[in-house]
Amino acid sequence: MSAFPTSFHIGPLVFHIYGLGLAIAAYVTYVYAEKRLIRASIDPTRFGVFAGIIIVAGLLGARFANIITNWSYYSGNVGRWFAVWQGGLASFGGIAVAIPVGLYLKHRYWKTTSLASFADALVPALIAGWALGRVLGPQFMVDGGGHLTNQWFGIHYAGQVGKRVPVPLIQGAEDALLWLSLLVGSKFIKQPGAIAGAGMLIWGIVRALDEKLLLGEQSHAGSIGVQIAGLVLSAAGLLILLKALRTKTTD
Repeated sequence: MSAFPTSFHIGPLVFHIYGLGLAIAAYVTYVYAEKRLIRASIDPTRFGVFAGIIIVAGLLGARFANIITNWSYYSGNVGRWFAVWQGGLASFGGIAVAIPVGLYLKHRYWKTTSLASFADALVPALIAGWALGRVLGPQFMVDGGGHLTNQWFGIHYAGQVGKRVPVPLIQGAEDALLWLSLLVGSKFIKQPGAIAGAGMLIWGIVRALDEKLLLGEQSHAGSIGVQIAGLVLSAAGLLILLKALRTKTTD
């Protein structure tokens, strides 16, 4: 029996808590990111359009990646492709699509703003939103838990047998801690790009480790792909961070 409900009914309508949770997280992230842009003296006029396009691009990428890496499940039933309320969003697929779309839109709407300053404003907001999203989203979906466990912290999840490692809660705590660390770090590290680079570096490593230790199925292409993508994101973050720190020493 699941410790958490996955949906509720209002009359004939069915509301899936997974989707509602992600919608709440997306809205909170949007509001917080807009405030960070204003604080960084970046014009937020086009941010609503920017965020809307990014969200759609990210969802499409996340869904497509999940379908590709679980083709044996989806190939026999096209209707499953669209059943997003049952879960099935691969985070790195969303990131892979959202990043190039975001870079294009940033160049189009904020040509005079440096990419480093823009990223420094958005990355902490994205990580904070990710923390909230992990708690309000996957925690309430079917098959939301990690490996089987007999430890006291194990939780029963819908669609899974036995107590499971509460990976969504663990990842939510990890991301919240990273967000707080970036806020503290931003008070001492002022060179543009450093906060964004540090966030990408740490988040990518932690996400890869979570996948390997808490979720990973070593023979599953999707699991291996997440681990590789996490390390690639970390490598990109490291390069950005080193570039920012090098800029400080040459000024």
